Amino acid sequence: MDQDIDEVAPLVQPTANYMLRTHCDPHEDMFDLRAHGPLVRIVGSASTQLRTEYVWQAMGYDVVRQILGDHEHFTTRPRWSSAESPADEPIPPDLIGQLSVYDPPEHTRLRGMLTPEFTARRIRRLEPAMLELIEDRIDVMEAEGSPADVQGLFADPVGGLALCELLGIPRDDRTEFIRRVRQNVALSRGFKARAHDSAAFNRYLDGLIARQRADPDEEFIGSIVREHGDDVTNAELRGVFTALILGGVETVAGMIGFGVLALLDHPEQKDLMLAGKDEADRVVAELLRYLSPVQQPNPRLAIKDVVVGGQLIKAGEYVMCSILMANRDEALTPNANVLDANRASGSHVGFGHGIHYCIGAAVARSLLRMAYQALWARFPDLRLAVPHEEIKLRNAFIDCPDQLPVAW
Repeated sequence: MDQDIDEVAPLVQPTANYMLRTHCDPHEDMFDLRAHGPLVRIVGSASTQLRTEYVWQAMGYDVVRQILGDHEHFTTRPRWSSAESPADEPIPPDLIGQLSVYDPPEHTRLRGMLTPEFTARRIRRLEPAMLELIEDRIDVMEAEGSPADVQGLFADPVGGLALCELLGIPRDDRTEFIRRVRQNVALSRGFKARAHDSAAFNRYLDGLIARQRADPDEEFIGSIVREHGDDVTNAELRGVFTALILGGVETVAGMIGFGVLALLDHPEQKDLMLAGKDEADRVVAELLRYLSPVQQPNPRLAIKDVVVGGQLIKAGEYVMCSILMANRDEALTPNANVLDANRASGSHVGFGHGIHYCIGAAVARSLLRMAYQALWARFPDLRLAVPHEEIKLRNAFIDCPDQLPVAW
């Protein structure tokens, strides 16, 4: 190992609030933590959960991008025992098919099956149906009257219904399906209640997969079954489906809600959103950088010694990567804490980086653009109906406003 290694980083105790968010921004305690450096060793809740003495917290753009892009030295595969390597352990049954915990070559095989379902051509084919559901939800919001909760009436349903459209959930099943999904990620409901919801959710997926095996259609599962048959197992299909739904529904809902909040705070950016498709795409890209609703993806476990940012990370040590802080780093773009769609385009890590880059990124960008444009086309005078301090965030795996009252 010929890279220069700095003196071993001291252990830092972050505050209990450092992973919280102040509406659109990282909590000030996260900035205090980054003052120790772009990569620090921390003790506290994260290390306790992973049953280790400490974990590394990566917050700088360069180190986060290096770690996320390096599957030779890092794995996302969970370690459940004292096996010498995570690769020696089977993937737990409830995680089979979930790409975020797979390494090559298994990851390469599964992702290769899914990629054709996310082509630009398929996305364009889906856009009319997605725009229709967006307009339908705006109709509901308008009928509710001003003021109304744009999160509950618009952002949440659009996030869920769009994923149902993409994945081919029958229309009659969608309301109950989305309810089960949201219950599954509601941490406040407790383990037993969520386990019950998860079991019901899996039973529904098993039935859907069985029907598609018997008579595959042109939708998501049917297409994979027709193309790959027995090369993909039912457990893998269920895991892929689960990961896309659980990861996509709340992420899109959070981005719509936070995006509305950010655009209300920056009206000049809202005007740019309505100027045309290219301008709107730039605003969406900047919102994704600025907001990053997925604060931290799966922990990375070092499987070999590696030097990152001048620090030696040893095999067996865990690294947490802050997407939100990496995207707010001056190493990525000047004035990173300012929302500005006119800035030079940079390679933000809002959708991750490397082999685990979000497979649905193009769908999300298209959906967000249509949602923001349609909302302001209908309500050009949209404004926040409560003070900022009254907006609460949802207790889930991904940052998301719980309610967002607006008026027009």
